[in-house]
Amino acid sequence: MRILLVEDDQTVRGFVAKGLKEAGHIVEQADNGKDGLFMAVSESFDTIILDRMLPGGIDGLHLLETIRGQNNRTPVLLLSALSQVDERVAGLKAGGDDYLTKPFAFSELLARVEVLCRRGKGETGPTTRLAVGDLEMDLLSRQVKRAGQKIDLQPREFRLLEYLMRHAAQVVTRTMLLEGVWDYHFDPQTNVIDVHVSRLRQKIDKPYPTPLIHTVRNAGYMLRDD
Repeated sequence: MRILLVEDDQTVRGFVAKGLKEAGHIVEQADNGKDGLFMAVSESFDTIILDRMLPGGIDGLHLLETIRGQNNRTPVLLLSALSQVDERVAGLKAGGDDYLTKPFAFSELLARVEVLCRRGKGETGPTTRLAVGDLEMDLLSRQVKRAGQKIDLQPREFRLLEYLMRHAAQVVTRTMLLEGVWDYHFDPQTNVIDVHVSRLRQKIDKPYPTPLIHTVRNAGYMLRDD
């Protein structure tokens, strides 16, 4: 997906852009409202991530109101350190589709972006079933099957597999797994991911001729059906 990131804080912008690119997205960046507005109206994006406070005479709300006034319906996720209810309401009334306050976990931002992208493409309704090749996961019954055979997973293994399946055919980095599965917002310097991926492979891949979980050297893992 092609995403426009408009954020003046260099640290936040670099952190978010890096994570989105690792998740397989194309990211275009602007560090002020003027450039962000020009890019938003002159190019096509699946989602816009927009900081509420921007330099250059055009803040996030002005930018948002301007593109909505031009009938640009690209989904917009607002970022802001302003967490008061009135501020969130103002952002949504200006045309924002979602509002995330700083500081935030990247895993939550990524999840919100993916929801907005699906919504922008007209996809509705909650997902209750995931499938990659002959691997199936029922999120309601918490059952996993491969080639019709039931596979018993521990709760953490289930969460790990669910995360991989939701990001099928994408590179999933260590940072994404730590945040999305273990709720760590830092690297605890343990081999917990390697251990759990190894256990998951024993159950998901070893009994079957075609492996689904692949290691991407110097990057992370990918679940795909070759």
